[in-house]
Amino acid sequence: MSETPRRSSGPATEREDGRTARARATRTRITTAATELFTTAGYTTTSITAIAARAGVSEQTVYYAFGTKRAILTTALDLAVAGDDQPVPTMERPWFRETLDDPDPLGHIRRQVAAAGDIYLRAAPLLDVVRSAATTDPDLAEVWATNIRQRLTVQRALADALARKTPLRDGLTPDAAADIALTVLSPETYNLLVDNRGWDHARWRAWAADALARLLTTLAP
Repeated sequence: MSETPRRSSGPATEREDGRTARARATRTRITTAATELFTTAGYTTTSITAIAARAGVSEQTVYYAFGTKRAILTTALDLAVAGDDQPVPTMERPWFRETLDDPDPLGHIRRQVAAAGDIYLRAAPLLDVVRSAATTDPDLAEVWATNIRQRLTVQRALADALARKTPLRDGLTPDAAADIALTVLSPETYNLLVDNRGWDHARWRAWAADALARLLTTLAP
């Protein structure tokens, strides 16, 4: 019996891998350039032409890679939230599993806050761009609404887990606890305290962990 020929690992595969790597590098340059422009000049006034020029590529390359300016923004936001380009949902990320698995409810809250803070260190400026543009751009209004729904889904799962570790405060339901966590750990609150009021990141983390412990549980922070 003859052996089925294996795919060569020689020049053809190397060229394919090289093309993939170059395409990924190009997309990274475009999203990086777009992020800089969106967060400084604003989403509405930033054009594909400006993004292409900042990234050092042609406009056609930008259109080929993304299609629309909205797609560039949503991709940049996804990368900033995740911290990488791996297609791993939030609730399958290590930090989420470690939070669920932490038997200490205060440790759970600290992990929850730390993860939100890590995300906002990367994504808070872009989230503010989306929120601001959503008031006049229906497409971005949808993006913002989706982002809120996704954050609420995560907070509900974490609130359910917290309720299994310690009684919630004053008969608070997990759904209500999720709403409170969504508010305390919102990008709006983070930007208000850190960017507007000048808090450093560590101070915000300490405040957010203390606030959630007091608002959601009967435990001393």
